[in-house]
Amino acid sequence: MQARWRCAALVKKSPSHVASYRTPRTLSSTVRTTYRSAGMPPDVRERWQSSSVASVWLRPADWYHPAVDALVEAVLDGSDPVPAAERLGAARAAAGVGISETIDDLACLFRALGDDAPPLELVRAVCEGWAADHAAAPALTHCIDPDSGLPTAEYLGVRLGETYGSAQRAGARATETHALLVVDVEAQPLAPWSRIVRSAIVGEGLTLLYGEGYPMAALGRGVFAVLVERASDLGPQALELRTRLAEHARSHGAQDLVRQPPRVWLEPLPDSRTRAVELLEHLGR
Repeated sequence: MQARWRCAALVKKSPSHVASYRTPRTLSSTVRTTYRSAGMPPDVRERWQSSSVASVWLRPADWYHPAVDALVEAVLDGSDPVPAAERLGAARAAAGVGISETIDDLACLFRALGDDAPPLELVRAVCEGWAADHAAAPALTHCIDPDSGLPTAEYLGVRLGETYGSAQRAGARATETHALLVVDVEAQPLAPWSRIVRSAIVGEGLTLLYGEGYPMAALGRGVFAVLVERASDLGPQALELRTRLAEHARSHGAQDLVRQPPRVWLEPLPDSRTRAVELLEHLGR
């Protein structure tokens, strides 16, 4: 299935940009560009919506929110758009929109303005607004990690239980039929918004490589795991996974957020499902 989330090329930056999301913001000239004075037409909102719905937005009926108008007005007038971007991020989280879809939608605004990508300051603002509202919302599910869009460790634990049960019914052992491919992309301590962007990019990369519904999970602290069948090609598969994730991060300008290259290794399954769940908990610490 072709991925609808693209996590646009939106974070070209130096390591100094990932210090702390609490540091005072000095907005770049890119953010303060007055598009109206540059001759941009007044139908930016409509062009933004059309671009987003056509490429990344999953449910056209819930795209509009008053925060959209506030952000468009701030960008066109050359005023500080950061507060409006934070409100938009919070509104998207409140509506149940994932972080990848939220970032991609922001990128569509700047494509409508003729730019390649949104400024770093606005990506950070949207992520902070989204994260703040998401943290305050009641948890409705333990199945999906909201940052990466992948299943959680708890859900992968359920799939492991099924794997052990299926192997036993077939007269085999799960330790002989399956293993975990573990990916560690943690390169350095990151600000919360940077971790969200990193998780979204890695989650998208894993989904592109393995497909929707594959048994894999975000374990926390930049660690991800994929449940795979033992086969002779596991070595080449691990190498391809490392290469593809590194390329995916670079293609989005996020190489500073992801270990280059990511660490990938094969983790054997323990003798029981209980110990396998404990292994997931250990890997995510």
